[in-house]
Formats: sequence, structure tokens, C-alpha cells
Amino acid sequence: MKQRPELLAPAGNLEKLKMAIHYGADAVYIGGQQFGLRSRAGNFSYDEMREGVAFAHARSAKVYVAANMVTHEGDIEGAGDFFRTLRDIGIDAVIVSDPAMIETCLSEAEGLPVHLSTQASATNYETLRFWKEEGLERVVLAREVSMDEIVQMKQEVDVEIETFVHGAMCISYSGRCTLSNHMTLRDANRGGCAQSCRWKYGFFEEGDLLTEEMEARDEEPFSMSSVDLSMVRHIPDLVDAGVDSLKVEGRMKSIHYVATVCNVYRQVIDAYCEDPENFEFDPAWEEEIWKAAQRELASGFYYGIPTEKEQLFGKPRSIPQYAFAARVISYDEASGMATLEQRNLFSIGEEVEFFGPGFVRFSQVIETIEDVDGQPLQSANQAMMTIRVKVDEPVATDFIMRKRKGVPARILV
Repeated sequence: MKQRPELLAPAGNLEKLKMAIHYGADAVYIGGQQFGLRSRAGNFSYDEMREGVAFAHARSAKVYVAANMVTHEGDIEGAGDFFRTLRDIGIDAVIVSDPAMIETCLSEAEGLPVHLSTQASATNYETLRFWKEEGLERVVLAREVSMDEIVQMKQEVDVEIETFVHGAMCISYSGRCTLSNHMTLRDANRGGCAQSCRWKYGFFEEGDLLTEEMEARDEEPFSMSSVDLSMVRHIPDLVDAGVDSLKVEGRMKSIHYVATVCNVYRQVIDAYCEDPENFEFDPAWEEEIWKAAQRELASGFYYGIPTEKEQLFGKPRSIPQYAFAARVISYDEASGMATLEQRNLFSIGEEVEFFGPGFVRFSQVIETIEDVDGQPLQSANQAMMTIRVKVDEPVATDFIMRKRKGVPARILV
């Protein structure tokens, strides 16, 4: 039996917070309406934080708030009140990178734990020792740290370590990007990243545009973006290294992404920690991860320096795309009918997949759709409409129904 690390999931809004915990997260990280790096995410008001904390604590889960912006003159105004309010709401910790913000929290909101953000680029055990002596309980490591370095850190310093295990990577060191600010006047370090690295770029030489030549060779335009991170196959290494928290990126991603990734990592973590000697990786876990993938996946810096193979250029791999089609509101066992909240168009004859916590999943073809009055429908074509469908197996509230994009519906006779 191994000590289980925390599974930490992103929560861009209250619905995602609840789904992440429902699908296995031990903790979630959210943003407030100040001091964060995701100004375009669904950041939480204080009242929403209170509701989220109540929901999480009732299920033995934790809530952290990211306040990890790089502050300029005037940005820190009101930080003391902000941190005290978070403490009084019951937030379990704040994630901070700027030393002035850290000092403000420690001095003006006593009792509120501080975690060092990955933006602070902690890459060696002397840095971890410094921050522990400053009063921090946890360090979120820079994403450029290797597995061997993590092992050494845990041997040298008794402080909690959190590492990213899944999601988007930043081409800039620890996410400290200035490209967005230069190209769009949106400061990535103050919450306004325009994701300029993911744009497509052509090549110029001696005034000639080479994009036409690339098109003639059927090549993709150049980008400077990396593939996404996935450590789903390497959970045993992370657990054995002593990592305390395994972090999933994605506060701006969908409920389908959050539920799928949490569901899989929960299974892998539990399976290894419960019986490490007999652990075997189930290929179905990786198959499931690909259903929420948007780009190629790799292991980042954990086992060496990424090469050009871990960057996005050239013809991309064709990844099957799945759409979040509906959320289960309720299920009637007697009739076998599930009441759904529609999130994407689906029609009679389409093959869909239902999945729920605990890695429950099954596929079926939609044969009947009814509105709330029992009237037959050919498709669920109105956003957020409530409908009923016959399901082949029992489901429960907050199960998710998804469908494969680009697959035509069958004609049912």
C-alpha cells in the first residue's frame, strides 16, 4: 500500500468544481476576481467561493485559489483584504508567485496557507528550502524539472511538492511569457495571455513569402507551441518519488475534459497505491484520455529535454474528437428513461457513449428522444434543453453523454 498523492483538478466555475470532485478530485484550484492569471476564465465571486467550499468540504475535498499574477505598481492594492476574505470563507490555500503578494498574505491573513506557484520557477532543493523557511507549506514545481530532480528535492527538503501531470504546456519557461504582451498588448503574466505561441506563422526570407511553397508541399505553417503533457502511464514513478499533489491543467477547458481526466487519473492512482506489487496499466485508461485530448501528448521534461517531436509543427496526428452532448439530470429505473440537459446537438440514430465516476461507461445508439411532455423529437437541437432518452444501462445524476464528432447518424427502420 502506498500513500496516495492528492489529485488536484482545475475548476473554471462552480459546475466544473462540482464535477471535478464528483469524478474523483481530492482538491480543486479556482480563480478569484482579482490577482489571477486567467482573466478570461469563469472566475469566482466570494459567494460562489462559499458555495464551492461548502460543497467540497462536505465531500472531504479542498479548494485552493490561484492569485499568481506578477504584480506591477498598484496591482497589489487590496490584496490584504482579499486574502483575509479567502481565509474567512474557508479557502484551504492560495497559490502565489510574487514575493510581495506572498509577504502580504503571510503577514495580513495569518492562518491562510500559501503554496508557491509554478510561475516562480522552483527548480532546485535550495529554492524549496528557502520558501519553506519563509513559511510556505507547498511548492508547485517549475514544469522544466525532471523526475530525478524531484527525487533529490524530496530527499533534501521536507516540504510538500506539487507537479503538473496533465494538460497544456507553455513554450515559455514556467509560463513567464512576454510574447503575448509584445504582439497584442495583453500581458500573460497579469492574466491576459493571447496564446500567441499557438498561432500559425509563415516563413520569410529575402522578402519572399515561403508559405506558398509550404502549401505546395502540403506542409503546415510553423508554430512555436508544445504538445500537451500526459503522465497517465507514469503515475508509479511520481508516487515513488514522493510527489504530494498531482495537478491537472485546464481551468478554461470543458466539463467533459475535467470529468474524463479526473476519472482516469483517479483509477490509476488508486490502482497503484492499493497494490503496487501487482499493478498493471490498463490500456483502456489511455484510450479514455485520448477522448479528451486536443493535441498530441508527451511526458514533458520528466525524462529528458523535449525535442522537436514534442513541438507542434508539420502534419498533426488525427485525434478523434468527442463532443460533450448532454449531462444526466435524473434516471427512472422503472422506465429506463434518463432525463438529460442538452449541451450539443444529437439526433436519433447517433451512437453515443455514457460515462460516470468509477470508470463506468457504455455505448449505445439513440433510438428515442422525448421532450419533457413526452412528445417525440428527431433531435435535441436547442441549447440546454431538457429532454428524455431511453438508455441501455442504468445511469445516475451527473453522468455525461458524449458523441464522436463527424460520425453520421444511422437511419433507424
